[in-house]
Amino acid sequence: MAKIRIIQIKSGIHHTVRQKRTLTALGLKKLHHTVEKESTPQILGMVDSIKHLVRVENI
Repeated sequence: MAKIRIIQIKSGIHHTVRQKRTLTALGLKKLHHTVEKESTPQILGMVDSIKHLVRVENI
């Protein structure tokens, strides 16, 4: 499968608990932290729910 790079560009402060937990589940801990994940439907759905907090790049 293809991989994607997820970069946190905004803080989770002042956002819902659900969005904060999604950031944590993706492995993002602080601003400008980067993780690489497989491009599965589950991961893409998580990214879509917090698309205003992250930037996504195809690898």
